[in-house]
Amino acid sequence: MNSVIEIIARRQFDPLFIWLDIAFLVFFAGLLLYRKKYMTFVIGFLAGILYMIVDFGIFHLATRSRSISDGHSLFWILLWMSMSYGFTNFSWIWLWISKDKRLFEWTLLILSWWFVNPLIVRTFSSGENMITIQRTTGSYHGYMALILMVGYFALIAYNVGQSDKKYRVNIPWLLAIGILVQFGWEVGLLLGGIRSAGFEVMSDKLMTTVINSLLETNLGLPYIYLIFLAFSAKFRETLVRRDKPLGLRERLAENNGESVKGDEFASEYLT
Repeated sequence: MNSVIEIIARRQFDPLFIWLDIAFLVFFAGLLLYRKKYMTFVIGFLAGILYMIVDFGIFHLATRSRSISDGHSLFWILLWMSMSYGFTNFSWIWLWISKDKRLFEWTLLILSWWFVNPLIVRTFSSGENMITIQRTTGSYHGYMALILMVGYFALIAYNVGQSDKKYRVNIPWLLAIGILVQFGWEVGLLLGGIRSAGFEVMSDKLMTTVINSLLETNLGLPYIYLIFLAFSAKFRETLVRRDKPLGLRERLAENNGESVKGDEFASEYLT
C-alpha cells in the first residue's frame, strides 16, 4: 500500500497580528500608488482574489483540507490571509521580474515586516482567543508538482531552441524569485512562532518550510512571467499604453537587457 507523506501547514496567532498586518498592507499599497506602481498594485489585488478562490474554494470546499479553531470564521480569516499574502507576494514578485530600481527597499520592507510583526504581537498580545488554522497537503502536492514540472519543462524546451541568448528566459532568475519569496515568508512565520505552531520536532517544522519554499510559489513563476511579458509588452507600469507595442520575444529581450542595478541604483548604493 502506498503511503502519502502528510505535510501540515499550520499557523497560530493572536487577532492583533491580523490588525497590524492590515495596517501594513494599507501602508505598502499606499507606497506602491505613490510610486505610480499601478500595474503592480492591480496584479497584487487580483492575486489576492485568486488566493481566496484557491484557499477557500479548493482547499476548503473541495478538498476539506482547511480547518480552524472553534469560535473563528474560516471565511474571514482566509479572506485576510489571501489578500495579505496574495497581494504582498505577487506585488513583490512583479517588482522582482520587472527589475524595479527600488527592489532593495521593497525587499527590506516586506522581509522586515514578516519578521517583526510576530515579535511585536508576542510582546503586546493578551495571549487569549488565539487563532489556529491549518491545512494538510499530502493529497494535492503531487498536482502542484505537476504544474511546476510543466511550467519549467516548457521554459527549458523553449530555451533549448533559442540560438540567440537575448531571447532565452533567465530561468535561474525565476527560480531565485519563486523560491526566495516563499522562503522569506515561511522563515518569518517560523521564527515568529506562527508557522507550524504546536510541532515539537524541528524536523517537522523544517519539512514544511523547505517543501513549501521549493513548491508553492515557485510553481507559478513560469506562468506569471508569461503574463508579465504579455502585459508589459503593451502597457507601461503606470498602465499607459506603449507608443509601440512589442511582441513577446521582443519584450523578453528587452527585459533581459534591463537590470536592477540601473544608473539610479548604482549612483546611490555603489558610489
